[in-house]
Amino acid sequence: MLGIVLPAGAASAQSATPVAAPSTPENADTAQAAGTDTAEDDIGSDIIVTGSARRQRRFDVSYAVNSLGQDDIKRLAPLNFADLLGKLPGIQVEATGGEVQNVTRIRGIPTDDGYAVFQQDGLPLFHDINGNFFRGDSLNRYDLMTERVEVVRGGPAPIFASQAAAIVNNITVTGGDTPRGKVQVTAGTTDLYRLDAVQSGPLGGGTYYAVGGYLRRDGGQRDNGFPNDRGGQIRANIKHDLDNGSVRLSVNYLNDHNSFYLPIPVADPRNPSVSLNPYINFFSGTLNSPAFRGVTLKYRDAAGVTQSETRDLADGRHMEYGNIGLQYDGEFSGWQLAVRAGFTKGRLDFDALYSTSNPVDANTFAAGFRSAANTAFGTVATPVARLGYALSGTNGATAYDPYASSGLVVQGQYRGVGSSFYSGQGDVSVTRKFDTGIGTHDLRIGGYGSAYGLTNKAVYQDYLMEVRGQPRTLDLVAYSATGAVLGSVTDRGVLRYGTTLNQGKVDSTVYALYGNDTWEITRGLRLDGGIRHEWYHIDGYGLTSTSVNLGDPTTLAGNNVRSFDGARQSRKDSPTATNWTIGVNYDVSNNFGGYARASHLEVPPQSSSYYGINPVLVKTKADQYEAGLKTSFGRNYLYLTGFYTKFDPFNASFVAFNPTTGRNDQAVPFIGQAEVKGVEIDGALVPVPWFFVSGSFTYQDPKYKNLENTAGADPTAVNGNQIIREPKVFGNVRPTFSFEAGSSQVELYGRYEYVGRRFVDLFNNTRLPSYNTFGLGGTLTSNGFQFQVVGDNIFNNKGLTEGNPRTDQLDGQTSRDAIYGRPIFGRSVRFIVSKSW
Repeated sequence: MLGIVLPAGAASAQSATPVAAPSTPENADTAQAAGTDTAEDDIGSDIIVTGSARRQRRFDVSYAVNSLGQDDIKRLAPLNFADLLGKLPGIQVEATGGEVQNVTRIRGIPTDDGYAVFQQDGLPLFHDINGNFFRGDSLNRYDLMTERVEVVRGGPAPIFASQAAAIVNNITVTGGDTPRGKVQVTAGTTDLYRLDAVQSGPLGGGTYYAVGGYLRRDGGQRDNGFPNDRGGQIRANIKHDLDNGSVRLSVNYLNDHNSFYLPIPVADPRNPSVSLNPYINFFSGTLNSPAFRGVTLKYRDAAGVTQSETRDLADGRHMEYGNIGLQYDGEFSGWQLAVRAGFTKGRLDFDALYSTSNPVDANTFAAGFRSAANTAFGTVATPVARLGYALSGTNGATAYDPYASSGLVVQGQYRGVGSSFYSGQGDVSVTRKFDTGIGTHDLRIGGYGSAYGLTNKAVYQDYLMEVRGQPRTLDLVAYSATGAVLGSVTDRGVLRYGTTLNQGKVDSTVYALYGNDTWEITRGLRLDGGIRHEWYHIDGYGLTSTSVNLGDPTTLAGNNVRSFDGARQSRKDSPTATNWTIGVNYDVSNNFGGYARASHLEVPPQSSSYYGINPVLVKTKADQYEAGLKTSFGRNYLYLTGFYTKFDPFNASFVAFNPTTGRNDQAVPFIGQAEVKGVEIDGALVPVPWFFVSGSFTYQDPKYKNLENTAGADPTAVNGNQIIREPKVFGNVRPTFSFEAGSSQVELYGRYEYVGRRFVDLFNNTRLPSYNTFGLGGTLTSNGFQFQVVGDNIFNNKGLTEGNPRTDQLDGQTSRDAIYGRPIFGRSVRFIVSKSW
């Protein structure tokens, strides 16, 4: 009979022991890389290294953690990294933006990143959680060189990583004495073709290697009219064993293009009961279009010269970077020395079409420009008789009738962004265990430092489009009574040139000291505490701008364009942060225990804020409390954790789209508190050897409290409301059948996921309704070959995420249920074939 491999939750841990610093990669052969099964391992034998001074059984650590090996991830078959994290307890995601830059919220933390620090072998690839339009999932890509992913929620995260309420640690494959490898080919119904490969083994003389990566091309979940994702990654390392430890050199290079999906209109704002699905398909439709290949963005430089940049929407989010890392571990008379260092240098070029205002009745939209058009183009002799629509670039010759389809037109904002970045980081720590008169202490002391920086150049401009998938851009043309073209509100589809213009640079350093001690008073009873203090220095500037008229009398599109004015805003800052944690754990037996923990987290403003103009700079502070019960019997386990987090102060400010000027760089300030109470459950039941069911469930109550606004908005209508885009209930159930068929091993598995009701706005006026999805999959393994088929959202259930945050974040969408949002992906199927050796 096939041995059972428990799913992702199998490595779920919540207990009470110390925490510690960065993790180290495995020194032993990697079973997952070779595609072998670790089924016979008892759950309690899973080893955790993230957030722990030493390798420990998952059951023995004093915090909530999940460890996902390649077999776990194979069964979960996520569409992207956020989708993977969303299978874990306490983590709610919006995984609908494409392969990267999705939204992750951990235990209700009200930020798009959830204060989750992504690491590779214990160090971040970029110090800040947020770069310039990129986060950890943009830099860290899963492939066969990832041995496992360890996810720490709360607990010691603030001690062993900066800005961290959670740590997502990608632990890479390291070679061992036995040569191992795997090659994998994936094809999917989204026109997906992907090749993954890994090879590891000995080089001789105590030296080992590992190398692997992926190449991928994907037509995408939504039909842009051009390929969505294309590119790849390669990672490699060499490790040499020393008499008292080891040294490891690693490199990785990523060059990848990813399309970014933004919200789409799904219902007619004139009558929200009328679906727009006939014009823009809920599952495959997008406002991305070949019409935005080769766009020209216009603005003025400080010398008064009009500048033009040509951009291509098909370039998407183009991330290219290289990283080199060094790791040393040594033992000196009972002292363990760990040294980690890394340097990353790269560039992001980002092209995306952002949603702005809701669709508008075509006649109503045109009427709003009638007066301005008559003033600009009309005369006493030849006044503007009417405004009419035409396909862009035809000078009004090819008329377009909106009422032949939806009767609506819609705006969108093209964003062209360029950013170079660098980040050097290092961590040095020593660990020592020693006995006292009362129990033993396991003490770790360390220091961390990073020098990192970003540049920013961003130009946005607005377009006018028809309402349909892959829309064409439109011109709104002024005609005389005889039908002659007098001028155009738009210019080749451009409604407003250069509405937002930003450029700047920031360089930062941070130094941190931290320590953690675990005191094992008696067997099973442990008390641990830690503290971390950080000193930052941030030096940035942003170029200021003003509004100018480009002087083209034939169009209104250039009447209100941003221009650099020759001035800059410079700011230097030296914030500090002090984080601490204290926890107690008592294990009644090897099968049952409990723990309680309190921690404090301080997060200074992200460095990218310092090249903004008039930014809202607030150091967020969060007090986190959690208590958990844990039990495991053989392959059955259950972890129950209650959590409470209070943010004070909490920065709920946001940047809003101005529908009159098109600007999208002015903040609406809301400062106050946020509070999240909740409980998370993670478990697995194995009633018979050939069947198990696992899953996770989270209930939380995220609320705003005591918000203040300096711009005239009424915060009393917000206080006590549910935090935007966060459900109170979410979870999943995953049954699996596992058995032998002759000489082959077979697994059949399903997945049910549920996300509760959310709100798009601070006032809780507009709902994102609850939704659920079903997935199915199966694998056949024989003689080193494995065949897998995975189906996602097989019943094409509908669900909306995000809303339209450029315009609805304050008071909603004028409808009770959202009519504009980012839909979940529809049904898709992937076929995966691999060979291990």
